[in-house]
Amino acid sequence: MLTMGRVSADIYPEEVGVPLERVKTFAKFLGGSPTNVAVAAARHGRRSAVITRTGEDPFGRFVHEALRGFGVDDRYVSAVPDLPTPVAFCEIFPPDDFPLYFYRTPTAPDLQIRVDELDLDAVAGAGVFWVTVTGLCQEPSRSATLAALEHRAGVNPDGLTVLDLDYRPMFWTSEAEASAQVDRALGHVTVAVGNREECEVAVGEADPVRAAAALRGRGVRVAVVKQGPRGVLGVDDASGSVEVPPVPVEVVNGLGAGDAFGGALCHGLLAGWPLERVLRFANAAGAYVAGQLACADVMPTSAQVEQLLGEGAPR
Repeated sequence: MLTMGRVSADIYPEEVGVPLERVKTFAKFLGGSPTNVAVAAARHGRRSAVITRTGEDPFGRFVHEALRGFGVDDRYVSAVPDLPTPVAFCEIFPPDDFPLYFYRTPTAPDLQIRVDELDLDAVAGAGVFWVTVTGLCQEPSRSATLAALEHRAGVNPDGLTVLDLDYRPMFWTSEAEASAQVDRALGHVTVAVGNREECEVAVGEADPVRAAAALRGRGVRVAVVKQGPRGVLGVDDASGSVEVPPVPVEVVNGLGAGDAFGGALCHGLLAGWPLERVLRFANAAGAYVAGQLACADVMPTSAQVEQLLGEGAPR
């Protein structure tokens, strides 16, 4: 499995329910959505790697050490000498308020990924290739992301190519700009994953059923729409429309749940499970991480997900 895009050092408060200006102690974690997804997949026993860039600084060295510690291949992680590795801070107000503060302007190393630096053979040959909408927000990352998607679609049209609709308004000049770039990418992917708000930006539909239909109409074979407290809706050819409920959990920090969901989703798709089984497993992985403070550090193993589901071996 190969992911591409954002990376950061996440600086999370160790004091829950305290405004950032009053927090006294913090902990440092590996962050960035596609990076976390690669870690999550590795926790399920999948070989994974990430294409990203860091600064040539201590946080950049931390990224390499953390990835290797999690069993993620860091060969495609390179440094940009004149830019710092991004950091991200958050505030933690359970159960559903987790403001994020990104220190990565006016640009970040992971937005400096260039077409001529890509290993396109690796992109085409990966069991899953995962990219996020954030990678489309600036050049040269935009051209590199689209080139990778186009190459993979041409060489491996039946491969699992995932677009995470991970829309972050602070990275874009407007929703219209984001919608236009997402539209360019959708024709080259086979799986799309996003929540209702992200689907509205991507295809103009917030209603889960209509959003899934719109994504499928763009050529996506598996459309996954996260519905928050209503669970997850998924649509594919084999199963049709499938809706699964959320897994109850006492939320501590919801920020890594989507990345755990993504890694588990890829694991299930690679395993060839029916869509309902994939979504239940991914939901439980997300719930597991939502009940923890950290993100990458607490990505669950398959056994931990199965325990939360109250099941034995995957069907």
